[in-house]
Amino acid sequence: MNNQPKIDITKPRFALLLDAIAIIAFAALLIYLFSQYGSLPDRVPGHYNGAGKVDRWGSKVELFFLPIIGAALWIFMFVMEKFPHTYNYLNLTEKNAEAQYRNGMLMMNVLKNEMILLFCFITYQNMEVASGNAEGLGTGFMPIFLGLIFATISVFMVRMVRL
Repeated sequence: MNNQPKIDITKPRFALLLDAIAIIAFAALLIYLFSQYGSLPDRVPGHYNGAGKVDRWGSKVELFFLPIIGAALWIFMFVMEKFPHTYNYLNLTEKNAEAQYRNGMLMMNVLKNEMILLFCFITYQNMEVASGNAEGLGTGFMPIFLGLIFATISVFMVRMVRL
């Protein structure tokens, strides 16, 4: 189908719930970051290697980078979520367009919220490492994170093919 129809799709309640959870977590992180900022050491983790160990230290101002990037990414994906007719689909037809758009919107929503929660976790963990309460992200962080993202994409791709 070359000319994808524009269909007005309402956001599912599940997506609204995920948005609320992500926004609350992000707000809580910002409150915690601002409340703890003065007591943090001047050097905080700036980067981790594949094993989850700190391999670069930086200024504590860098703690704001991930929340800023995460918020920008969340806003971008929030906007993109509203235009499912611009996504690429494997088997889009007039008959299944609405279901495909719902699936695409929900995939974008889940990925958007997984990303912001990831950025919240890493920022929180940076503060914990800087305070001496943790040693890093842990060796399981990277495989778990990548597994979650690829599992999410896989679930929605399978759903897309079945619609």
